[in-house]
Amino acid sequence: MKKEQAGLYIHIPFCLSKCGYCSFYSIKSINLIPEYIAALKKEIKYYRNIFSSFDTIYIGGGTPSLLSAVQIDDLISTLNKYFDIDRQAEITIEVNPGDVSLEYFQALRKLGINRLNIGVQSFDDKVLKFLGRRYSSKEAITSIEAARASGFDNLGIDLIYGVHGVNIKSWKNTLQKAVSFAPEHISCYQLSLDDRTPLYKKYSLNDWHLPDENTELKLFLTNSEELENAGYIHYEVSNFARLDKFKSRHNQKYWQHAPYLGLGPAAHSFLNNKRWWNKAAVKTYLNKIVQGKMPVEDTETLSAEQLQLEALFLGLRTQAGIDLKLYKTRHGIDLLADKETIIDVLIKNKLVELRNGFLYPTRAGMAIADSLALI
Repeated sequence: MKKEQAGLYIHIPFCLSKCGYCSFYSIKSINLIPEYIAALKKEIKYYRNIFSSFDTIYIGGGTPSLLSAVQIDDLISTLNKYFDIDRQAEITIEVNPGDVSLEYFQALRKLGINRLNIGVQSFDDKVLKFLGRRYSSKEAITSIEAARASGFDNLGIDLIYGVHGVNIKSWKNTLQKAVSFAPEHISCYQLSLDDRTPLYKKYSLNDWHLPDENTELKLFLTNSEELENAGYIHYEVSNFARLDKFKSRHNQKYWQHAPYLGLGPAAHSFLNNKRWWNKAAVKTYLNKIVQGKMPVEDTETLSAEQLQLEALFLGLRTQAGIDLKLYKTRHGIDLLADKETIIDVLIKNKLVELRNGFLYPTRAGMAIADSLALI
């Protein structure tokens, strides 16, 4: 039996400016990038006997496109030195439309990167300014065109909805604009506000509010209807793919409890029911690596109950649903027998469907996926 291949996430925690809504760990500086690359290479080496083979690599941030092609080449060469990287691996990098060019994309292609995730967020300049993005809608479009011109045929676009002042009609226009470029993947993330972010303070100061439940549902259903009508598969709450082969293979590892390694500050890893995560500070990360220590903040071993609940939570967020036979084999629980009454109610309310031994969320069920998991 072939050993399950892991996913690899590399966090690049540098930005030229912080977006108003962003709660991911990053710093507003690029001075430490060379030192950081050297530290990442040491962390890669440390894990050579713990992980062996990867078939997905995801370079996220922060702003990975602040790295030069030479620096990315250095990282990929180090990965190939210490790990077995599958020849058919999905290798993704997130890029900011304001940083890239045709030449940069061409260089990435030569390095073996075969999937781009462009953080467009909106095609409306007012919304981009409101969110604190540092590029225009014109630059966003130029970056998509440059990606295509350089030969990328697996392109993802990220969008944000539920922004103050953007009505459903305007949001539909954004979706239609995104579809006009025929990206292989579209992610639609609802705006959320962490109380540590500038945008949270702006909302509080102006007494603005995130969409109420009814508007939230309408926006979610708009995403699903518009993109499915355009030929996309709504395969996870926030994610749409033009074909099965364009579903994010890397993200699916998180949803399926597959092993994954996270490198860099604040990055999470999972292996053999154990989860661990690094300290969320670049300088602490660098100091630990220099001292020959791993920058791990903490670890936890997931109990059988935690694994079972997470599998339920993650499965009901995806179009693939829950394979009831496999669930019983892995977790020793017969969901249909154990949760018969509540599942009957969910089926009656058209929130889930039972077909061929699988429990699937409906479109309406996906809209309240977090609540469904409470069954």
